[in-house]
Amino acid sequence: MKKSIGILGGMGPMATADLFQKITALTAAERDRDHIRVYIDSNASIPDRTAAILEGGEDPIPAMTESLRKLELCGAGCVIMPCNTAHYFLPRLVERTELPFVNMIGAAAAACRVRFPGKTVGILATMGTLAAGLYQNALTAQGVPFLAPDEVEQDALMEVIYQGVKAGAPPSRYREAFLSVTEGMTGRGAECFLLACTELPLAARDLGLDLPAVDPTEELAKAAIRFCGYQVKGE
Repeated sequence: MKKSIGILGGMGPMATADLFQKITALTAAERDRDHIRVYIDSNASIPDRTAAILEGGEDPIPAMTESLRKLELCGAGCVIMPCNTAHYFLPRLVERTELPFVNMIGAAAAACRVRFPGKTVGILATMGTLAAGLYQNALTAQGVPFLAPDEVEQDALMEVIYQGVKAGAPPSRYREAFLSVTEGMTGRGAECFLLACTELPLAARDLGLDLPAVDPTEELAKAAIRFCGYQVKGE
């Protein structure tokens, strides 16, 4: 039996829109009726996840649970979150619903192993995602070597994410910061990249960069399509 998708979104809104677009574009469909039913709760008021992890900021779980309840009432068959850092809170969310989650972290790490075998992956992520070890643990489990940003590179990444994409700034504002990270990490041994914040695939696209990279949003879309009993285009 085919399932519907519930997107627990708003973290941030552009990343949520990007995920929905990718689900639609990647579903093998010849007509409107061949697509997956998708419910979206883009709750932009969910407290910042990185601040909650690193600074004792407001716990996002109550707001995320509210979104879960709305998706349950809609009739969603599974839940996906277009926010890498939010997956730090996944164990607590799983306890609050009977709906299955499709895990972005695991899907992206597996894609790194398959697409770039033996290559060292540069993890581009928020401070919260890196501090939580989400991708370090997932890549280690997949046997994938990786490299994390240094302190200067991490500050530049946060600028791209928060003062760039989330703020709606033009790409010219964050081009130098983004390139300083990718060029610096390449010089230290990164052979490909994991765009492990959902704003970063948008930044790379808007900057016109052709990086050897895995887009976790795209991998999540593919995993959700398969989970719901549909076919990914081209597979």
